[in-house]
Amino acid sequence: MIGIVDYGIGNIHAFSRVFKILGMPHTLLSDAKDFEDNISKIILPGVGAFDHAMQTLNNSGLRDKLDEFVLERELPTLGVCVGFQIFCKSSQEGSESGLGWISEEVVRLDDSKLDDYMPLPHMGWNNIEVMNENDLISGIDTEEGFYFLHSYQVTSSEESIIARSHYGGTITSIYNHKNLYGIQPHPEKSHSNGVRFLKNFGDL
Repeated sequence: MIGIVDYGIGNIHAFSRVFKILGMPHTLLSDAKDFEDNISKIILPGVGAFDHAMQTLNNSGLRDKLDEFVLERELPTLGVCVGFQIFCKSSQEGSESGLGWISEEVVRLDDSKLDDYMPLPHMGWNNIEVMNENDLISGIDTEEGFYFLHSYQVTSSEESIIARSHYGGTITSIYNHKNLYGIQPHPEKSHSNGVRFLKNFGDL
């Protein structure tokens, strides 16, 4: 059973629609009591600013259960966009402490490397370049890529980067460290590639 963390941020119902189409059992986690032993994977969506996401999550009453299922039980957990960024300890975007699940940094995309026709936020479709093979990207059309909407990114060590993209500099697009997975673009907005990506995560 895939648990989608419903803490008031992110395209929760878009994820739910995809899993309904795929016929994959899933549930929304909006209360601590929703975390049951049959939950086998977790998705942490996110849109907007880092500080707002962390404040909302901390006020949701879900933080302790998340730490238990992610850190102690080590369930495969996917962070999406800001949901991925808050895996980190902090961000250049704000002052709130993140979840601290990974030691990577969240930094602003470098304006100095962007051409005049490349505005921030980085918005729209971009392809991906595979750095390390992983079941998450099985069957993905790398040239079509995914839909992005962000001004900040998680910087990572090369061994943790499944795929990267280029927008001025390089962007960590898809990430994996132990049971933690991250995707900077939005799979729920990325048509067939996004559906395949979410199916791959559900099949892990």
